[in-house]
Amino acid sequence: MYPAVSLRFALLGCLTLVLAACGFQLRGAMQLPYKSLFIGVSESSTLGLALRRQILASQPGLLVEKEKEAEAILRQISFQRERVIAAINANGQVREYQLRLIYGFRLEDSTGAPLTEASNIVLSREVTYDDNQVLSKEQEEEFLWQDMEKDLVQQILRRLTTWHPVFPEDDANAAAAPAGAR
Repeated sequence: MYPAVSLRFALLGCLTLVLAACGFQLRGAMQLPYKSLFIGVSESSTLGLALRRQILASQPGLLVEKEKEAEAILRQISFQRERVIAAINANGQVREYQLRLIYGFRLEDSTGAPLTEASNIVLSREVTYDDNQVLSKEQEEEFLWQDMEKDLVQQILRRLTTWHPVFPEDDANAAAAPAGAR
């Protein structure tokens, strides 16, 4: 009985070493590279609420209430939901839909000048359709929309952590620095 237990520990140890050797690590808390951020998305929307909640969980003092106080402003450009027919059967009845969520946004400074290019995130999910299960398919579709919005929040936050916009004061500091310091 003891050899089986030690074999398990040995395999677990080997697996841990392999994962550590390949550079695997759990994703830590996200850190946005801004001193202050204003979310230009309605607080009453599920997307705005989820964004604020995620940011406050990792960086409590980052969000500000007024645009003028923010170093960066997340500005929503577009938000669109589409339900497109993806497949029909031989009788011409819908068999499958594709749900698409298209979200456009960019970062601006407190004067409204863009700090980054506009960016679009397009998410899609497939959902089958059956006339005999209309109520359950409507519930499934609503669940997929909610799942897509959760995924959208995560993708927005990942982009915000990787974007390092150049702020006007950074340009002035870089121009004033001696050539060897750059």
